Amino acid sequence: MYIRVADCRESMKSNNPSSEGSSTQTNPQQSVVITRGEATVKKAPDQAWLSIATETRDAKADDARRKNAETMTAVQANLHTLGLSANAIRTTSYSLAPEIEWKNGRGTVKGYIVHNQIEIRVDDLDRLSDVIDAVNATRNTTLTVSGLRFALKTQQAAETEALQLAVQTALIRAKAIAEGAQLSLGKIIRIEEQHLGNMPRQEQFLLRTAVAKATDNAETPITIGDIEVQASVILMTELQ
Repeated sequence: MYIRVADCRESMKSNNPSSEGSSTQTNPQQSVVITRGEATVKKAPDQAWLSIATETRDAKADDARRKNAETMTAVQANLHTLGLSANAIRTTSYSLAPEIEWKNGRGTVKGYIVHNQIEIRVDDLDRLSDVIDAVNATRNTTLTVSGLRFALKTQQAAETEALQLAVQTALIRAKAIAEGAQLSLGKIIRIEEQHLGNMPRQEQFLLRTAVAKATDNAETPITIGDIEVQASVILMTELQ
């Protein structure tokens, strides 16, 4: 685990801290210290998500739909053979639309395009390369693999750990300020969590489009980095 503390702000007030946007009421003569603590916890991911899309073009709508369905069915069958459960695969978008060719301001239906996209969850990262390599397109269908991102199965636990560390950091700062002013800390008046919009870091290395499976047997290389979970708090403590 790696912890980083940054951007800590401290101030001492002797009146109502309305500038902090709080409804907490304090004694006008009460001295308080306000500190900010931030913490970053790094964890190795244990889950991955990625999107797989098939796109088929044909002169007839029904033929385009059928060919696309055959390809997507084959893709999902391959994924199941690798141990992916049914609840690890879900459809995220589907469309059947005419392909219009414009000439002299007039549109003519050239054919039809079917697009089908699924999102899959990989719970065993040792199988991630196998999952990617198992995806195969047919001659009539374009296939795209994209949007790979890593996640934590225990995201909530990591967020809790980061919050605890952020509060500890804010308390250490407050104590240092109090001792510098030859005072001591009293009771905690308020703690506010500052939302940072934590999201698992997305790896952008994978975007593959193919019309047929590669002829070589090289395994797709995967480099997995740590996920950073951040927390930030504002702490108001009484000074004595």
